[in-house]
Amino acid sequence: MSNSDVHSRRLKATPRGVGVMCDFYAVKAENATVWDQNGREYTDFAAGIAVLNTGHRHPKVMAAVHQQLDCFTHTAFQIIPYENYIHLAERLNQRVPIHGEVKTTFFSSGAEAVENAVKIARAATRRPGIIAFTGAFHGRTHMTMSLTGKVVPYKTGFGPFAGSVFHAQYPNALHNVSVHQSLESLEAIFRSDISPQQVAAIIFEPVQGEGGFYVAPPEFVSALRALCDRHGILLIADEIQTGFARTGKLFASEYYDVQPDLITMAKSLAGGFPLSAVSGRAEVMDAPEPGGLGGTYAGSPPAIAAAHAVLDIIDEEQLCARANQLGEQLIATLREAGCQSLAEVRGYGSMIAAEFQDAAGRPSAEITKAIQLQALAQGLILLTCGVHSNVIRFLYPLTIPQPQFDKALQLLKDIMREH
Repeated sequence: MSNSDVHSRRLKATPRGVGVMCDFYAVKAENATVWDQNGREYTDFAAGIAVLNTGHRHPKVMAAVHQQLDCFTHTAFQIIPYENYIHLAERLNQRVPIHGEVKTTFFSSGAEAVENAVKIARAATRRPGIIAFTGAFHGRTHMTMSLTGKVVPYKTGFGPFAGSVFHAQYPNALHNVSVHQSLESLEAIFRSDISPQQVAAIIFEPVQGEGGFYVAPPEFVSALRALCDRHGILLIADEIQTGFARTGKLFASEYYDVQPDLITMAKSLAGGFPLSAVSGRAEVMDAPEPGGLGGTYAGSPPAIAAAHAVLDIIDEEQLCARANQLGEQLIATLREAGCQSLAEVRGYGSMIAAEFQDAAGRPSAEITKAIQLQALAQGLILLTCGVHSNVIRFLYPLTIPQPQFDKALQLLKDIMREH
Protein backbone atom coordinates (compact mmCIF):
# COMPACT_ATOMS: atom_id res chain seq x y z
CA MET A 1 0.00 0.00 0.00
CA SER A 2 1.39 3.42 -0.97
CA ASN A 3 1.90 6.45 1.28
CA SER A 4 -0.93 8.28 -0.53
CA ASP A 5 -3.37 5.42 0.13
CA VAL A 6 -2.58 5.45 3.84
CA HIS A 7 -2.76 9.25 3.89
CA SER A 8 -6.34 9.19 2.59
CA ARG A 9 -7.29 6.70 5.28
CA ARG A 10 -5.66 8.85 7.99
CA LEU A 11 -7.64 11.93 7.02
CA LYS A 12 -10.87 9.94 7.19
CA ALA A 13 -10.12 8.00 10.39
CA THR A 14 -8.27 10.47 12.66
CA PRO A 15 -9.03 14.04 13.80
CA ARG A 16 -7.20 17.07 12.39
CA GLY A 17 -6.13 18.04 15.91
CA VAL A 18 -3.42 15.37 15.71
CA GLY A 19 -0.93 17.32 13.61
CA VAL A 20 1.35 15.17 11.44
CA MET A 21 4.61 16.50 9.99
CA CYS A 22 5.64 13.89 7.42
CA ASP A 23 3.63 12.84 4.37
CA PHE A 24 4.97 9.28 4.45
CA TYR A 25 4.39 6.31 6.76
CA ALA A 26 7.06 4.30 8.53
CA VAL A 27 7.30 0.55 8.01
CA LYS A 28 10.78 -0.12 9.41
CA ALA A 29 13.47 1.63 11.46
CA GLU A 30 17.00 0.83 12.58
CA ASN A 31 19.29 3.10 14.62
CA ALA A 32 19.12 6.46 12.77
CA THR A 33 17.32 5.24 9.65
CA VAL A 34 13.61 4.99 8.83
CA TRP A 35 12.04 3.35 5.73
CA ASP A 36 8.60 4.29 4.41
CA GLN A 37 5.77 2.46 2.61
CA ASN A 38 7.48 3.00 -0.74
CA GLY A 39 10.85 1.72 0.45
CA ARG A 40 12.45 5.16 0.63
CA GLU A 41 15.16 5.66 3.26
CA TYR A 42 15.36 8.66 5.64
CA THR A 43 17.96 9.80 8.16
CA ASP A 44 16.13 10.57 11.39
CA PHE A 45 17.24 13.76 13.13
CA ALA A 46 13.97 13.86 15.11
CA ALA A 47 14.23 10.54 16.98
CA GLY A 48 10.58 10.51 17.96
CA ILE A 49 11.01 13.96 19.57
CA ALA A 50 14.15 13.09 21.58
CA VAL A 51 12.95 9.63 22.59
CA LEU A 52 15.63 7.63 20.78
CA ASN A 53 18.99 8.77 22.13
CA THR A 54 20.00 5.10 21.84
CA GLY A 55 18.50 4.82 18.34
CA HIS A 56 15.63 2.84 16.86
CA ARG A 57 15.54 -0.75 18.10
CA HIS A 58 18.90 -0.89 19.81
CA PRO A 59 19.75 -4.62 20.06
CA LYS A 60 20.26 -4.48 23.84
CA VAL A 61 16.93 -2.72 24.36
CA MET A 62 15.15 -5.25 22.16
CA ALA A 63 16.79 -8.18 23.96
CA ALA A 64 15.81 -6.82 27.38
CA VAL A 65 12.19 -6.35 26.30
CA HIS A 66 11.99 -9.81 24.72
CA GLN A 67 13.30 -11.34 27.94
CA GLN A 68 10.65 -9.47 29.95
CA LEU A 69 7.88 -10.52 27.54
CA ASP A 70 8.77 -14.14 28.25
CA CYS A 71 8.07 -13.52 31.96
CA PHE A 72 5.03 -11.21 32.20
CA THR A 73 3.74 -8.03 30.54
CA HIS A 74 1.61 -6.39 33.23
CA THR A 75 0.53 -6.74 36.83
CA ALA A 76 0.14 -3.06 37.88
CA PHE A 77 3.00 -2.37 40.28
CA GLN A 78 0.67 -1.14 43.03
CA ILE A 79 -1.19 -4.47 42.92
CA ILE A 80 1.61 -7.00 42.37
CA PRO A 81 5.03 -5.33 42.53
CA TYR A 82 8.16 -6.53 40.74
CA GLU A 83 11.84 -6.22 41.61
CA ASN A 84 12.95 -4.68 38.29
CA TYR A 85 10.94 -1.52 39.07
CA ILE A 86 12.68 -1.19 42.44
CA HIS A 87 16.11 -1.83 40.91
CA LEU A 88 15.58 0.90 38.30
CA ALA A 89 14.49 3.32 41.02
CA GLU A 90 17.69 2.48 42.93
CA ARG A 91 19.82 3.10 39.84
CA LEU A 92 18.23 6.48 39.17
CA ASN A 93 18.41 7.45 42.86
CA GLN A 94 22.17 7.01 42.64
CA ARG A 95 22.56 9.04 39.45
CA VAL A 96 20.18 12.00 39.57
CA PRO A 97 21.94 15.22 40.64
CA ILE A 98 20.11 15.64 43.94
CA HIS A 99 21.93 15.62 47.29
CA GLY A 100 20.99 13.27 50.12
CA GLU A 101 18.48 10.45 50.17
CA VAL A 102 16.47 10.23 46.94
CA LYS A 103 13.37 8.29 45.93
CA THR A 104 11.87 7.64 42.47
CA THR A 105 8.46 6.68 41.15
CA PHE A 106 7.46 5.75 37.59
CA PHE A 107 4.66 6.69 35.21
CA SER A 108 4.00 6.36 31.47
CA SER A 109 4.34 9.79 29.85
CA GLY A 110 6.22 13.01 30.41
CA ALA A 111 2.98 14.86 31.11
CA GLU A 112 2.16 12.31 33.83
CA ALA A 113 5.57 12.91 35.40
CA VAL A 114 5.01 16.66 35.50
CA GLU A 115 1.44 16.28 36.83
CA ASN A 116 2.72 14.08 39.63
CA ALA A 117 5.66 16.36 40.41
CA VAL A 118 3.10 19.14 40.94
CA LYS A 119 1.02 16.85 43.17
CA ILE A 120 4.09 15.90 45.20
CA ALA A 121 5.16 19.54 45.59
CA ARG A 122 1.71 20.61 46.71
CA ALA A 123 1.46 17.73 49.18
CA ALA A 124 4.92 18.49 50.60
CA THR A 125 4.43 22.25 50.99
CA ARG A 126 0.64 22.37 51.48
CA ARG A 127 0.63 25.32 49.08
CA PRO A 128 -1.30 25.72 45.79
CA GLY A 129 0.82 27.94 43.54
CA ILE A 130 3.04 26.79 40.68
CA ILE A 131 5.24 29.13 38.62
CA ALA A 132 6.45 28.18 35.14
CA PHE A 133 8.05 30.24 32.38
CA THR A 134 7.26 31.76 29.01
CA GLY A 135 8.20 29.43 26.18
CA ALA A 136 7.95 26.38 28.44
CA PHE A 137 6.48 23.10 27.28
CA HIS A 138 5.40 20.65 29.97
CA GLY A 139 2.71 18.56 28.26
CA ARG A 140 -0.82 18.45 26.83
CA THR A 141 -2.93 17.39 29.83
CA HIS A 142 -4.95 20.04 31.64
CA MET A 143 -2.35 20.89 34.29
CA THR A 144 0.67 20.55 32.02
CA MET A 145 -1.03 22.54 29.25
CA SER A 146 -1.66 25.25 31.84
CA LEU A 147 2.03 25.23 32.75
CA THR A 148 3.06 25.41 29.09
CA GLY A 149 4.10 28.90 28.02
CA LYS A 150 3.15 28.72 24.33
CA VAL A 151 -0.44 29.30 23.21
CA VAL A 152 -0.54 28.08 19.59
CA PRO A 153 -1.24 25.24 19.07
CA TYR A 154 -1.13 23.76 22.56
CA LYS A 155 -3.65 25.95 24.39
CA THR A 156 -5.86 27.31 21.61
CA GLY A 157 -9.52 26.66 22.38
CA PHE A 158 -8.87 24.56 25.47
CA GLY A 159 -9.44 26.99 28.34
CA PRO A 160 -10.18 27.73 31.10
CA PHE A 161 -6.89 26.50 32.49
CA ALA A 162 -5.84 25.18 35.88
CA GLY A 163 -5.81 27.73 38.68
CA SER A 164 -2.86 28.99 40.72
CA VAL A 165 -0.48 28.70 37.74
CA PHE A 166 1.63 31.72 36.82
CA HIS A 167 4.28 32.46 34.18
CA ALA A 168 7.50 34.41 34.62
CA GLN A 169 9.81 35.42 31.78
CA TYR A 170 12.48 32.93 30.79
CA PRO A 171 15.88 34.56 30.19
CA ASN A 172 16.65 34.90 26.50
CA ALA A 173 19.57 37.10 25.48
CA LEU A 174 18.81 36.89 21.74
CA HIS A 175 15.33 38.29 22.37
CA ASN A 176 16.45 40.83 24.94
CA VAL A 177 15.27 39.18 28.15
CA SER A 178 18.09 39.38 30.69
CA VAL A 179 18.50 37.25 33.79
CA HIS A 180 17.71 40.33 35.85
CA GLN A 181 14.46 40.91 33.93
CA SER A 182 13.47 37.28 34.37
CA LEU A 183 14.05 37.40 38.11
CA GLU A 184 12.21 40.70 38.33
CA SER A 185 9.21 39.12 36.59
CA LEU A 186 9.14 36.53 39.40
CA GLU A 187 9.11 39.31 41.97
CA ALA A 188 6.30 40.99 40.03
CA ILE A 189 4.24 37.79 40.33
CA PHE A 190 4.87 37.82 44.09
CA ARG A 191 3.71 41.45 44.26
CA SER A 192 0.61 41.21 42.08
CA ASP A 193 -0.60 37.61 41.77
CA ILE A 194 0.41 35.31 44.63
CA SER A 195 2.58 35.63 47.71
CA PRO A 196 5.73 33.48 47.76
CA GLN A 197 4.39 31.81 50.92
CA GLN A 198 1.60 30.33 48.76
CA VAL A 199 3.86 29.00 46.01
CA ALA A 200 4.58 25.26 46.15
CA ALA A 201 7.10 25.05 43.30
CA ILE A 202 8.86 26.72 40.43
CA ILE A 203 9.29 24.45 37.40
CA PHE A 204 11.84 25.13 34.67
CA GLU A 205 13.63 23.38 31.82
CA PRO A 206 17.44 23.60 32.01
CA VAL A 207 17.25 23.80 28.21
CA GLN A 208 13.81 24.71 26.91
CA GLY A 209 12.59 22.05 24.50
CA GLU A 210 9.62 23.13 22.40
CA GLY A 211 10.38 26.72 23.44
CA GLY A 212 13.49 26.86 21.28
CA PHE A 213 16.42 25.13 23.03
CA TYR A 214 17.25 28.23 25.05
CA VAL A 215 19.79 27.35 27.74
CA ALA A 216 19.20 28.47 31.32
CA PRO A 217 22.19 30.65 32.32
CA PRO A 218 24.04 29.34 35.42
CA GLU A 219 23.47 32.60 37.31
CA PHE A 220 19.74 32.28 36.63
CA VAL A 221 19.55 28.74 38.01
CA SER A 222 21.59 29.75 41.08
CA ALA A 223 19.24 32.68 41.66
CA LEU A 224 16.19 30.40 41.34
CA ARG A 225 17.67 28.05 43.94
CA ALA A 226 18.36 30.94 46.32
CA LEU A 227 14.87 32.37 45.82
CA CYS A 228 13.26 28.99 46.47
CA ASP A 229 15.34 28.45 49.60
CA ARG A 230 14.44 31.90 50.88
CA HIS A 231 10.69 31.30 50.55
CA GLY A 232 10.39 27.55 51.18
CA ILE A 233 9.53 26.86 47.52
CA LEU A 234 10.50 23.61 45.78
CA LEU A 235 12.50 23.73 42.56
CA ILE A 236 11.47 21.26 39.84
CA ALA A 237 13.78 20.60 36.88
CA ASP A 238 11.88 19.29 33.86
CA GLU A 239 14.49 17.04 32.23
CA ILE A 240 12.07 15.17 30.00
CA GLN A 241 13.83 16.28 26.81
CA THR A 242 17.27 17.05 28.25
CA GLY A 243 17.83 13.75 30.04
CA PHE A 244 19.84 10.61 29.30
CA ALA A 245 23.01 11.94 27.61
CA ARG A 246 21.34 14.33 25.16
CA THR A 247 23.19 17.36 26.55
CA GLY A 248 26.54 15.60 27.02
CA LYS A 249 25.75 14.72 30.62
CA LEU A 250 23.23 12.20 31.92
CA PHE A 251 21.13 15.16 33.14
CA ALA A 252 21.45 18.81 32.14
CA SER A 253 21.16 19.79 35.81
CA GLU A 254 24.72 18.52 36.19
CA TYR A 255 25.90 21.68 34.42
CA TYR A 256 24.87 23.79 37.42
CA ASP A 257 26.35 24.31 40.88
CA VAL A 258 22.95 24.02 42.54
CA GLN A 259 20.45 21.20 42.49
CA PRO A 260 16.66 20.87 42.15
CA ASP A 261 14.38 19.21 44.69
CA LEU A 262 12.54 17.19 42.04
CA ILE A 263 13.45 16.04 38.52
CA THR A 264 10.97 14.84 35.91
CA MET A 265 12.15 12.55 33.12
CA ALA A 266 10.70 10.52 30.24
CA LYS A 267 11.43 10.35 26.48
CA SER A 268 14.83 8.62 26.11
CA LEU A 269 14.58 6.93 29.51
CA ALA A 270 13.27 3.72 27.91
CA GLY A 271 14.57 3.82 24.34
CA GLY A 272 11.19 4.04 22.60
CA PHE A 273 8.95 2.43 25.22
CA PRO A 274 6.52 4.58 27.26
CA LEU A 275 8.07 5.31 30.64
CA SER A 276 8.49 8.42 32.76
CA ALA A 277 9.70 9.12 36.27
CA VAL A 278 9.89 11.62 39.08
CA SER A 279 12.95 11.56 41.32
CA GLY A 280 13.35 13.80 44.33
CA ARG A 281 14.44 14.35 47.89
CA ALA A 282 13.05 11.47 49.95
CA GLU A 283 11.19 13.62 52.45
CA VAL A 284 9.47 15.47 49.59
CA MET A 285 8.65 12.32 47.64
CA ASP A 286 7.09 10.75 50.75
CA ALA A 287 4.60 13.59 51.22
CA PRO A 288 1.62 12.07 49.32
CA GLU A 289 -0.42 9.46 51.19
CA PRO A 290 -0.31 5.80 50.04
CA GLY A 291 -2.46 5.52 46.92
CA GLY A 292 -1.89 9.16 45.98
CA LEU A 293 0.64 8.22 43.32
CA GLY A 294 0.51 5.51 40.68
CA GLY A 295 -1.40 4.53 37.56
CA THR A 296 -2.58 1.38 35.82
CA TYR A 297 0.34 1.27 33.38
CA ALA A 298 2.80 3.26 35.50
CA GLY A 299 6.19 1.56 35.38
CA SER A 300 5.19 -0.95 32.71
CA PRO A 301 7.43 -4.06 32.97
CA PRO A 302 8.65 -4.05 29.33
CA ALA A 303 9.48 -0.33 29.59
CA ILE A 304 11.29 -0.84 32.89
CA ALA A 305 13.38 -3.57 31.25
CA ALA A 306 14.14 -1.26 28.33
CA ALA A 307 15.26 1.52 30.69
CA HIS A 308 17.75 -0.76 32.40
CA ALA A 309 19.24 -1.49 28.97
CA VAL A 310 19.33 2.22 28.10
CA LEU A 311 21.37 3.07 31.20
CA ASP A 312 23.77 0.25 30.36
CA ILE A 313 24.11 1.44 26.75
CA ILE A 314 24.80 5.05 27.78
CA ASP A 315 27.68 3.87 29.95
CA GLU A 316 29.07 1.13 27.71
CA GLU A 317 28.95 3.18 24.51
CA GLN A 318 30.02 6.42 26.27
CA LEU A 319 27.08 8.34 24.83
CA CYS A 320 27.68 11.44 26.92
CA ALA A 321 31.10 11.83 25.30
CA ARG A 322 29.62 10.99 21.90
CA ALA A 323 26.91 13.64 22.37
CA ASN A 324 29.62 16.25 22.90
CA GLN A 325 31.65 15.05 19.92
CA LEU A 326 28.68 15.02 17.52
CA GLY A 327 27.43 18.34 18.85
CA GLU A 328 30.78 20.03 18.24
CA GLN A 329 30.80 18.72 14.69
CA LEU A 330 27.23 19.95 14.12
CA ILE A 331 27.98 23.42 15.51
CA ALA A 332 31.04 23.74 13.26
CA THR A 333 28.95 22.73 10.23
CA LEU A 334 26.20 25.23 11.01
CA ARG A 335 28.69 28.06 11.40
CA GLU A 336 30.61 27.12 8.26
CA ALA A 337 27.49 27.02 6.10
CA GLY A 338 27.54 30.76 5.45
CA CYS A 339 23.78 31.04 5.96
CA GLN A 340 22.82 34.72 6.00
CA SER A 341 19.60 33.94 7.88
CA LEU A 342 21.27 32.11 10.77
CA ALA A 343 20.85 34.26 13.89
CA GLU A 344 22.25 31.95 16.57
CA VAL A 345 23.52 28.45 17.26
CA ARG A 346 23.19 27.27 20.88
CA GLY A 347 22.89 24.32 23.20
CA TYR A 348 24.72 21.70 25.25
CA GLY A 349 26.14 18.46 23.88
CA SER A 350 23.85 17.23 21.09
CA MET A 351 20.88 19.33 22.18
CA ILE A 352 21.67 21.97 19.57
CA ALA A 353 19.43 24.54 17.89
CA ALA A 354 19.76 26.91 14.95
CA GLU A 355 17.57 30.03 14.97
CA PHE A 356 16.71 31.92 11.80
CA GLN A 357 15.78 35.55 11.11
CA ASP A 358 14.86 37.51 8.00
CA ALA A 359 16.87 40.39 6.55
CA ALA A 360 15.20 42.82 8.95
CA GLY A 361 16.21 40.76 12.00
CA ARG A 362 12.73 39.39 12.65
CA PRO A 363 12.11 35.72 13.54
CA SER A 364 11.42 33.88 10.30
CA ALA A 365 9.24 30.80 10.42
CA GLU A 366 9.19 30.87 6.61
CA ILE A 367 12.95 30.41 6.17
CA THR A 368 12.99 27.75 8.88
CA LYS A 369 10.16 25.81 7.25
CA ALA A 370 11.82 26.06 3.83
CA ILE A 371 15.03 24.51 5.17
CA GLN A 372 13.06 21.76 6.91
CA LEU A 373 11.08 20.91 3.77
CA GLN A 374 14.16 20.94 1.52
CA ALA A 375 15.89 18.56 3.91
CA LEU A 376 12.87 16.26 4.09
CA ALA A 377 12.64 16.12 0.30
CA GLN A 378 16.25 14.89 0.29
CA GLY A 379 15.74 12.31 3.03
CA LEU A 380 16.71 14.18 6.21
CA ILE A 381 14.06 14.55 8.93
CA LEU A 382 14.38 17.77 10.97
CA LEU A 383 12.14 19.28 13.66
CA THR A 384 11.28 22.93 14.18
CA CYS A 385 10.39 24.58 17.49
CA GLY A 386 10.27 27.94 19.26
CA VAL A 387 7.54 30.41 20.14
CA HIS A 388 8.02 31.95 16.67
CA SER A 389 8.52 28.55 14.96
CA ASN A 390 11.86 29.84 13.65
CA VAL A 391 14.20 27.31 15.26
CA ILE A 392 15.48 23.96 13.97
CA ARG A 393 16.36 21.53 16.76
CA PHE A 394 18.65 18.59 16.19
CA LEU A 395 17.74 15.34 17.95
CA TYR A 396 19.56 12.60 16.05
CA PRO A 397 20.25 9.32 17.88
CA LEU A 398 23.57 9.51 19.70
CA THR A 399 24.32 6.08 18.23
CA ILE A 400 24.13 7.31 14.61
CA PRO A 401 26.92 5.83 12.44
CA GLN A 402 29.59 8.43 11.72
CA PRO A 403 29.43 8.16 7.89
CA GLN A 404 25.64 8.67 8.00
CA PHE A 405 26.08 11.69 10.29
CA ASP A 406 28.74 13.20 8.01
CA LYS A 407 26.52 12.78 4.96
CA ALA A 408 23.55 14.40 6.72
CA LEU A 409 25.66 17.38 7.80
CA GLN A 410 26.93 17.92 4.25
CA LEU A 411 23.34 17.92 3.00
CA LEU A 412 22.35 20.37 5.74
CA LYS A 413 25.26 22.67 4.87
CA ASP A 414 24.34 22.67 1.17
CA ILE A 415 20.72 23.57 1.94
CA MET A 416 21.59 26.32 4.41
CA ARG A 417 23.95 27.98 1.89
CA GLU A 418 20.86 28.74 -0.20
CA HIS A 419 19.46 30.89 2.62
